[in-house]
Amino acid sequence: MVPDHSFENAARLRGFLRIAGVDEVGRGPLAGPVTAAAVVLDLAHVPEGLNDSKKLTKRRRDILYHQIMEVAEVSIAHASVEEIDDLNILRASHLAMMRALAGLEVPADYVLVDGNMLPRDLSLPAEPVIKGDGRSVSIAAASIMAKVCRDYVMLSLAQQHPGYGWETNMGYGSKSHIEALQKRGVTPHHRRSFKPVHNML
Repeated sequence: MVPDHSFENAARLRGFLRIAGVDEVGRGPLAGPVTAAAVVLDLAHVPEGLNDSKKLTKRRRDILYHQIMEVAEVSIAHASVEEIDDLNILRASHLAMMRALAGLEVPADYVLVDGNMLPRDLSLPAEPVIKGDGRSVSIAAASIMAKVCRDYVMLSLAQQHPGYGWETNMGYGSKSHIEALQKRGVTPHHRRSFKPVHNML
């Protein structure tokens, strides 16, 4: 199964013109922000090979990132570690999504959201799409933009806090990351509400 235009076309048939795909990356890691992207594609110029970012190589994601930037409207936003700890990861993910939508230069009039829930503050017409990053080209594009952007953030944080392996594990709880946590302690970029970090504190 590869993403197609069917969700976008169905929305267009109902009169919507600016359809944004929204996805987030980084719910699971022990460190770093959660990142969301909103992408409004020109359906006449969709880059080839869009798919769930997890199914693409890093090289392919990087190529598609630049192609999407050239032909689509893109907004990327984050929710911080403090917001994740304060709100919980689901609400923080939705906050990042709302910020991404708010960052579009021209507002969307319809939203396709990856997953089974819509952000509760979303007032625009919208639908959740389960496994949307593998079904809708707009959501697939958003998943790629969010993933590439968050990876850059983690590479930058890895330079500030060497030894945790964030340049390869992107903040996820890999064996080496857990060992580094035990050896080096908790940084300001660790999510204190997540069990492995919470238990160390």
